[in-house]
Amino acid sequence: MTDYRHLYSPERPTALVLSGTGADGAYHAGVLRALHDAGVKIDLVAGRGVGAASAMFAAVDGGARLWDAQGLWRSARTPHLYRWAWPLRIVGWSLAASGVVLVSPLLFLALAVIVYPAGALLGMAGMEAGASLVAAYAELLRAAFEPARLPTWIPRMVTVLAGAALGAIAAGIVWTRWRTPLRRRAAGSRAWRLMGAPVDAAPAVNEVTRGLWDLLRGGTAIATPKAEDLSQRYCELLTENLRQPGFKALLMVAHDVDAQRDVVFALLDEPARAAVLPGLGAPAARRAEAFDLGGEARRHLLDAVAGALTVPAACDPRLLRFGADTFWRGETHRLADRPASLSRVLEEVSAAGIEQVILVTAAAEPPGPHELRRPRLDGLGRIGEQLAADEAAAVRDAERQAMRLFEGVYVVRPAHNPIGPFDLDGAYDERSDRHQRLEELMERGFEDAHRLFVEPVLGASGDRISEERGGGETRWENTPT
Repeated sequence: MTDYRHLYSPERPTALVLSGTGADGAYHAGVLRALHDAGVKIDLVAGRGVGAASAMFAAVDGGARLWDAQGLWRSARTPHLYRWAWPLRIVGWSLAASGVVLVSPLLFLALAVIVYPAGALLGMAGMEAGASLVAAYAELLRAAFEPARLPTWIPRMVTVLAGAALGAIAAGIVWTRWRTPLRRRAAGSRAWRLMGAPVDAAPAVNEVTRGLWDLLRGGTAIATPKAEDLSQRYCELLTENLRQPGFKALLMVAHDVDAQRDVVFALLDEPARAAVLPGLGAPAARRAEAFDLGGEARRHLLDAVAGALTVPAACDPRLLRFGADTFWRGETHRLADRPASLSRVLEEVSAAGIEQVILVTAAAEPPGPHELRRPRLDGLGRIGEQLAADEAAAVRDAERQAMRLFEGVYVVRPAHNPIGPFDLDGAYDERSDRHQRLEELMERGFEDAHRLFVEPVLGASGDRISEERGGGETRWENTPT
């Protein structure tokens, strides 16, 4: 692949593009800290997936909310950002408990292997506790296997647990309908209507919303406003300060499941705004997919971020009701993420006049021979493996496309990353034979940014000033790598 490092110049419009899902956001946080510390000039931040949330914070100089001690990726709530939907968890625990109850007679008998030798040892030591332990265990067996009780207590407990599972399903249906009053008619049998998406993205959306409000409210103790109000406050803040130090243009992409197209939400300054966002006379296809966060779409900022945080198929899509005066005439559409939309992000960034791009992904370099890992058997692990593979393929396609769109392309990615998108409590690394945490992934992002960009690119392409012989003119030159 062509080496573009010698083309870097701080004078060129530069974009930071963040891509990934779930725990990949911790890697983004480490990279953002490194670029912030190095004083890298960024004109636009863009993202898909969890990268959209990272970009939202970075655009208003709020990246510290991602990496500091009280930040999103160090919070005690981080391990629960994505998890099985709570009705599914209750059903699972109820079924597991029912299984334990059914085999409990065998467990009581198996306990004898521990109790009787322990009682014998205590008796040999001259302690009366040994005889008491054996007597208590014998009484427990008599009560558990009494002919009048054994046929009744097991079915009763199983019935109670089955009732808890059915109650969880019913409560989940009511909760889902109450939480999403804009639900649309769904096709399929009634049995399938009882089934919701297995993974819940709401904790991730709520945590990002909480972090954004903590950033905007400062030290004031004010309750979190509604999503629409918070979205408008953010967009107004960014619009008013877009030309100020620390503030950057913003672009994010999600996928509209109903329109079957990627949708772009952006807050840009002129002339990029006119080039990317459609005016009244723009083609219908463009008005259907590009929305101005500095205009009528400003109330949809958090809807766009929530859609980007929604894992396709595994999570219920985010419902977004468009305004009656928009192209979609008040329709309610379903938004979700699409890993391959990274290429679309780069297209829109190029249309905004960007000339060089720093692409950040937590997807490790593709493996070679004899680097196979054991496949995951847990449900979230399997989904995460597929998402990680999709991300790696999307990055390869996006790199090839970026070489044609930009004068400089700089990719920051780890050489090895054992932490999958849903490993929010860390993961076991086969190579190092230990458990790695998100804090280490964040630190790896910091180190990779220095190793792959700050030191080789900034350090090698810094401008030097030299005096031309025979005259007093000052000349700026780029030092080649």
